Amino acid sequence: MSRRMIWALGAMLWFAHAPVAAQEVTVWHSPTCGCCHLWAKHIEAAGFSVKLNETDNLDPVKKAYGVRPALASCHTARVGGYTIEGHVPAQDVRRLLSEKPDAVGLTAPGMPASAPGMDIGAEPYDVLLIRKDGTTEIFARH
Repeated sequence: MSRRMIWALGAMLWFAHAPVAAQEVTVWHSPTCGCCHLWAKHIEAAGFSVKLNETDNLDPVKKAYGVRPALASCHTARVGGYTIEGHVPAQDVRRLLSEKPDAVGLTAPGMPASAPGMDIGAEPYDVLLIRKDGTTEIFARH
């Protein structure tokens, strides 16, 4: 085997096992909301990197990224071109990024007590897929 072939084989093996950069989740939240930080920690623990942005007025962010008031929660995030509203579990974010539906993103409307970052109950809740026409459908049940 030539040196060139050995080098090429070594390079292929290195790239196959090289660490992949974590996908960044950009989060907008109120400076007074503690559960937003807990959700960010949940997302980081799932392998995402998180960039936090504090704002006193989330309404323009929500409007810009397609979140109607009825679908709102305490924070808004963006990842992979999608909006993630509220306490959506990391597994649902991963599924969204894998399936790549033609949609605005996901929401866990309100602040479900048993959702990641809240963790204060066992109430069931739904994560909704927000379609581009504004309609929603159940994406996951928890």
